[in-house]
Amino acid sequence: MKYHILVFGCQFNKADAEKISQLLLKKGYSQSPTPDGADLVIVLVCSVRQKSVDKVVNKIKNLKLKMKNHNPKLKIIATGCVLDSDKKMFEKLDVEIRKFQDIEKFPPARNASQRTGSRSDAGGPLTGLITIGKGCNNFCSYCVVPYTRGREKYRSQTAIAKEAAGLIKKGVKEITLIAQNVNSYPNFVGLLQKITALNGDFKVKFLTNHPKDFSDKLIAEMAKNPKIIKYVHLPFQTGDNAILKKMNRKYTRQDYLKLIAKIKKAMPAVVITTDIIVGFPGETEKQFQRTVEVMKKVNFKQAFIAKYSPRSGTAAFRLKDTVPLIEKQKREQILLGLIKNE
Repeated sequence: MKYHILVFGCQFNKADAEKISQLLLKKGYSQSPTPDGADLVIVLVCSVRQKSVDKVVNKIKNLKLKMKNHNPKLKIIATGCVLDSDKKMFEKLDVEIRKFQDIEKFPPARNASQRTGSRSDAGGPLTGLITIGKGCNNFCSYCVVPYTRGREKYRSQTAIAKEAAGLIKKGVKEITLIAQNVNSYPNFVGLLQKITALNGDFKVKFLTNHPKDFSDKLIAEMAKNPKIIKYVHLPFQTGDNAILKKMNRKYTRQDYLKLIAKIKKAMPAVVITTDIIVGFPGETEKQFQRTVEVMKKVNFKQAFIAKYSPRSGTAAFRLKDTVPLIEKQKREQILLGLIKNE
């Protein structure tokens, strides 16, 4: 029995996809390079923005249409970030919704022997992802993650270190720790110290960080620990305090710039990247220019810029989407131009 995995969205879905792939291989399934040759297609859904959900739905519709005659018995399962309000939509497409832990209970493939390895073992992967926790307690007004992934739940240091040791043994040279707010992990510095104390030639990085939990202790550990990559992904979303408050981000523009100054002082060669939303409800041209000012002051190496789109189920959905799409596109291009002109 063959499977294919379609991944949409963030690093969490990519990490889950790799785990699902390893699980199915061990149960005797084989991997198909395309959906066309698969008996089972698993879709890792991203629900952060409505545009993301629309993209997933269109992909599934096109796949079902294409496979109608070629493979009418194709089974499609959706997992990842799925809002309760979207479940009926997927069910109408004859897509089964499963939580990640339910996929772990998959029966072995029929007429197939158990496998002991995974596709990634043979190639000697250079990088590896470790999910240290899932969920979010912050409830940013534009985000559905607390509703799809639940509240923050973290794995033990022992379990995480054991997984890291396994990756190092396989030859992984760069380990990335991921969580919705990775630096919100209880005693995150202690976790970093435990992992970097493992024997082997490897380095560690982590994402995504929340500015409110980026402590002086963490900065100091990053600066002095040679096994930690000097890279910080630190979303600021907008440079205007009034919009930050509407977003429920729990910090100000001044807080963010002060934190950046500390990081750069401790690590002059640090690489800093960020996330930004343009066109949040009520954002004026003057407020947008404050975002431009932050971009110029920080000099980010890269910025992931999203045009705001209303998302059912979030607090911001109740706000009027006042910024026209053409203006959002214009603001996006202005910010991208600042990165290109470094």
